[in-house]
Amino acid sequence: MVCWIVLASPAGLAMPALNAVPGGIVQLTLEPIDQPAPTVTFNQRKTLVTQQNGNWITLIGIPLSTKPGEHKAVVQPVGKSRYTIAFDVKPKKYPESYITIKNKRKVNPNPDDMKRIKKERGQLGKDLARWTQQEQIDLDFRLPAKGRMSGVFGSRRFFNKQPRNPHSGLDIAAPKGTAIHAPASGTVIDTGNFFFNGNTILVDHGQGLISGYFHLSAIDVKPGQHINKGDLLGKIGATGRVTGPHLHWNMYLNHTKVDPALFVYDQLTELDDGAKAR
Repeated sequence: MVCWIVLASPAGLAMPALNAVPGGIVQLTLEPIDQPAPTVTFNQRKTLVTQQNGNWITLIGIPLSTKPGEHKAVVQPVGKSRYTIAFDVKPKKYPESYITIKNKRKVNPNPDDMKRIKKERGQLGKDLARWTQQEQIDLDFRLPAKGRMSGVFGSRRFFNKQPRNPHSGLDIAAPKGTAIHAPASGTVIDTGNFFFNGNTILVDHGQGLISGYFHLSAIDVKPGQHINKGDLLGKIGATGRVTGPHLHWNMYLNHTKVDPALFVYDQLTELDDGAKAR
C-alpha cells in the first residue's frame, strides 16, 4: 500500500499527492512569498514553482530510471547565491504486465516504421520540452474520462513476451467514442497521429506541467487552442499500439513522465478497477 501526503495551497487549490519514488512527485519548500520566486532545476531541467502556506514550493517529477537514495535540486533565488536541497528517493517495485499484440509491426517495426518513429520522437521531444512561464497553475485535476482502469503507471511491460519500456501512463478502457474532457485548464500544444500512440493530444498547463491523451478515435481541439476544465478534447479509440479501445493518459513534470493517479488520487474509486487483470 502506498501512502500519499496531500497538501493544499492557501488559495484553496488542490495539490497532487506526493510519493518520493521513481515516477512520483517530490515537493520542496523554498523562500517566503515576500521574496521573488526562485528558479529551481533538477537534472538540469526547470521545475514547477508555486505558492503554499506563505512560501514558494517546487514540485519535482522523478524519472522512472532514478536510483533510490539522495538526490539534489538546485535553487537560484533572485539576487542571491544558489544553493541545493537534498531529498531521498525510495525504491518501488512496479508490477509486470504481459500483453499480446496481433499487429506484429507494433512490436517489431520494419525499417520504414523506424524512420517514422524516429521522426515522431523528435517532434514529441520538442513538444514536451515546452516551458510556459505563468504564476497561476491549475493543479485541481479531474478524471478525463469515465470507464475502467485497465492499466497502471510504471508496470514493466512485455509485448508478445518481449520486454519493452515501462507503462508511462494510466489507462481507462471504455467503448470507442466515449468523450474525453480536459482535466484542467491549459493550451493545446500539438495534435497528430503517431505510430505507437495513435491519435494524440498534448496540453500545456504551465511551467512544464503537460498532459497527453493517446489512442483516440477523434480529436476535437487544435494546436494553440485554450481549453477550460471540462471542455471536450476528443473521443476514446483504438489507434496506435493497442489491444482494444481505451484512453492512455500521461502526465509530465519537468520533461518527466509521472503517475497520473497522483493528480486524481481522490477520484480513482470512480473508475471500475480492472488494472489487476493487466
